[in-house]
Amino acid sequence: MTLSPFLKASCALHVAAVPALAIAPHHWPWIVGALLADHYATIAGGLLPRSSLLGPNLTRSQAAEAAGGVVLTFDDGPDPVVTPAVLDALDARKATATFFCIGERAARHRELASEIARRGHRLENHSFTHRHAFFFHRPSTLDREIRSCQEELQRASGRAPSFFRAPAGIRSPLLQGALARNGLRLASWTRRGFDTVSRDPETIASRLTSELRAGDVILLHDGASRDRSARDTVVLAALPFVLDAIEARGLRAMPLLDDPAGTPRG
Repeated sequence: MTLSPFLKASCALHVAAVPALAIAPHHWPWIVGALLADHYATIAGGLLPRSSLLGPNLTRSQAAEAAGGVVLTFDDGPDPVVTPAVLDALDARKATATFFCIGERAARHRELASEIARRGHRLENHSFTHRHAFFFHRPSTLDREIRSCQEELQRASGRAPSFFRAPAGIRSPLLQGALARNGLRLASWTRRGFDTVSRDPETIASRLTSELRAGDVILLHDGASRDRSARDTVVLAALPFVLDAIEARGLRAMPLLDDPAGTPRG
């Protein structure tokens, strides 16, 4: 696996720390301080969804930019109430999108997951269980979460996902290795609407489309929430505003795509 420059430097720092302490033990506060600073930076890199500190992270799509498009993505589905309405809204505007699905929800609603693909959209990996403790998973657990979702979405769509989005965008330094083992590329976003917390559809749409340009990756959610009625209302109310803004700028909504050779790229 190819480590990011930061992780290579981090490994080198840790390797050098032991002989440094042996050679100059009186400098231990500086050595320990450097190690602590490195740990804080690593944690920050995992907590910032759009950071590439821990490895490659697609935040904009070159393929969409070249095609004059915007990548529209939906997280946390499929949901038996919200997702069909989202699909109908997209069909009405001849728009396509990427759905980052939770594997266990796709397993629970297999026909709906297959319907997403049948309507011309892409299913991509959002982990199997979407646990809040995703950052702390061991390598074996990361592999299981990713592989189980891969298998479920491949059954639903007939193709293995090419992209992975971490739950809440939070990841550990171990994630890049798990993605490499499963042939996936990390994808985050350019813009998010905060539709999981906001209840104003026009505000959500404005966050997503202000200064919108080709190649942007925008994030909404079609997954169920505890407050189902509010979520259903806001995502379905915001989507027409988003699609209007995309069309008004002469752009088109499209999914994340692989390059012709099959290598994942934005």
